[in-house]
Formats: sequence, structure tokens, C-alpha cells
Amino acid sequence: MMLAIALAALAAWLVLLFGRGGFWRARDDDSSAFCLPDPFAWPAVTAIVPARDEAETIGETVRSLLAQDYPGAFRLVVVDDRSTDGTGDIARAAAAGDERLTVVTGRARPAGWTGKLWALQQGLDSLGQGGATASGPPPPQTPPPPAGEGLLLFTDADIRHAPDSLRMLVRRQVAEGRVLVSLMARLRCDSAAERWLIPAFVFFFQMLYPFRWSNDPRARTAAAAGGCVLLDADAFARAGGLAPIRGEIIDDCSLARRMKAVGPTWIGLTNRVASLRPYESAATIRRMVARTAYAQLGYRVAALVGMLLALSLVFLAPPLLAILDAGLAGWVGLAAWLCMVVAYAPMLQRFGLSPWRGLALPGIAFTYMLFTLDSALAEWRGQGGLWKGEAGPRADPRAG
Repeated sequence: MMLAIALAALAAWLVLLFGRGGFWRARDDDSSAFCLPDPFAWPAVTAIVPARDEAETIGETVRSLLAQDYPGAFRLVVVDDRSTDGTGDIARAAAAGDERLTVVTGRARPAGWTGKLWALQQGLDSLGQGGATASGPPPPQTPPPPAGEGLLLFTDADIRHAPDSLRMLVRRQVAEGRVLVSLMARLRCDSAAERWLIPAFVFFFQMLYPFRWSNDPRARTAAAAGGCVLLDADAFARAGGLAPIRGEIIDDCSLARRMKAVGPTWIGLTNRVASLRPYESAATIRRMVARTAYAQLGYRVAALVGMLLALSLVFLAPPLLAILDAGLAGWVGLAAWLCMVVAYAPMLQRFGLSPWRGLALPGIAFTYMLFTLDSALAEWRGQGGLWKGEAGPRADPRAG
């Protein structure tokens, strides 16, 4: 019995190492944009930033966006989503009178929308095409986004962009004809909790959504990272805009699936786009993961149980067998554990950490399993998708 479990775990890791698009190599990186040609004409870009109580980071985000060396027309819309900490005023101060910035005062979230997507929709409305503006009365039915806007950049209020970030994004979008280009912002890795848990978060995301598959137009896999998403506005309109995904907690990957249905998409890692949000403790990382983990499983108990069993086989069984079984099963378990270390090493290297930390990946995976259970418990308590003190639309009594 123990040998069968060990062989199954080793087989799983061999599949992960030699299949799944080589996700563990972390080779899909935006540095390849340096080799792409500049477009003949740089399209106009409108960046929309949803911001709710982001006083600590919105200033740096606004400054980094207005400091882009982008050769084409650029404007920035910050949607102040009912902030209580002066987020909108700080955004205006950071712009220092730059007329490219518009701050939109957001309205209360309607039933059926997540807060972030509703803020983005109000930013789209404020462009003055295709419907009422965000400062006016809400339209009875949300219209599709306006076409002909060139490119749209959705980026979060805690993201810092290097000066050439937008130029490289657009270069890839035009040269490769992508309808969506997304960068997974480099997450902070300073505190002890971040060093142990954040590289694994990116590793697990890539294991779930192999970037090589997502970037292949022939593959069904589609993924995006919501902190930085560049969209072709015409293709976005053809995909229906935000209304079809208005209640999705995992909005970035939902958007990527719809966009990939109308054209090729691309996602990659980067060092040019960085998250400013600190995760000083495991509790803050737990809240970040628990917000979406059960949604990823489709809110299904059977999927939750299946996932926990699968992760137990792949991540927990190898070290337990290697330590507790002195026979052949123990040696096979050790081989699977070493495969785990090899697979995790490139991600640790990206964060400047020792590859030997991979030996702790079983314990880290167990921690994420607990986070997922916490996500399910929050959903069962009616607090699923909690963000900025507001539960997701599934918990909204008006949504029924």
C-alpha cells in the first residue's frame, strides 16, 4: 500500500516536471519584449485604476503611471471607490496638476457585481462613450464598453510601474497581435511570512494555469493577473466587456477566458511591475488566498475534498514516506520529494532565495490547504470573497 502511494506521488511529479507546459521553469517573462519591434504608430492608451482606501500606495501608483515613457497618447482614470481615507485627494496631489489624470467618484455597488469590477465599469463609463458617466445616475442596463478607445490598461492601486512598463506591454500587444497582455506583478518578499509563502503562491498559480499553455492560441487554458492587464478595446467590446463576468471573484482569469475566445492572449512574469502591498504575517496572506480559493473550486464540496486528497498525495506523502518508511516506499518518496525541490528551485531563484527552501514546500503546501479550508468556511458563513470589509456578490442578499 505504501509503495503504491509512493509510486503514485513520484509519477505525479514526473508528469509535473515533463508536462504541464514546463510551468516550473518560470521562463515566460516579459524581458522578451526587448527583442520585439516598435509599432509603426503607438495606439492611445487609457489606464483605469480601481482604488478603495488605498492612501498608502495610490500616490506611488499614480506617479509611476504618469512617468511612463510611452510615445503615444496616454490618460489615467482613478476610480475612488467610496474611500474613507482620502485616496482620491492623494491621487490628485500625486499628479501635481497633470491634466492626464481624472478622478471619478464611485457609487455604491449594485447587486451582482464585485466591488473591483464595478469600479472598473465606472471608469469605463467615465470615458463618455456608450452610456452614462460614473458621476451620473446608473444606467438601467450596463452597456458594452466603448469600441475605438485604442488600448485599455487595468491596473491596481498598489502597483508600481517601471518607466518603460507600458511601452513594453504595447510593443508585445502590437507585434504579436494579442488581444490581452498581462503581467504578474512581482510580489513583495521582504518579511519572513512573505519569504516562506509568496514564492509558493506564484508557483501554485503557474501550476494551475501554465503560462506556456495560456499563451498558446490552440490551448484551452487562459490566465491573467489582475494587477496589470492590457486590453485591445475593440476585442474587449466583442467579448462583452465586464458585464458577463460582473460577479466573478477570480475576475482576471474569467476575463482572460472571454478574451481568448476572440483572440490570442499572453501572460508572463516580470520585474518591471511590482506590488507595493505588504504581507507582514501569515494571517494577511491567508486573507488574500482565502478570498478566492473556494471560488477556484467552483464552490463545490466534492472539488474541495478532491483537491485536498490530491495535494496530500503530491506534497505531503513524499516527505512522510521518506522519513517514516525505511523500505523501498521511503526511497521512492524521497525521489518524489527531490523532484519537488527541483521544480520549486527556479521560482525561489527569481525571489533571490536558496533552492534548499524547496525542502519545506510540503509544509508550505499544507499551509495553503488550510487557507483553502478557511476560504470554504468563510463562504459557508456568508462571508465569502470578503475584501475591504465587503463580502462578495454571492453573500449579497440583494443578489437573490
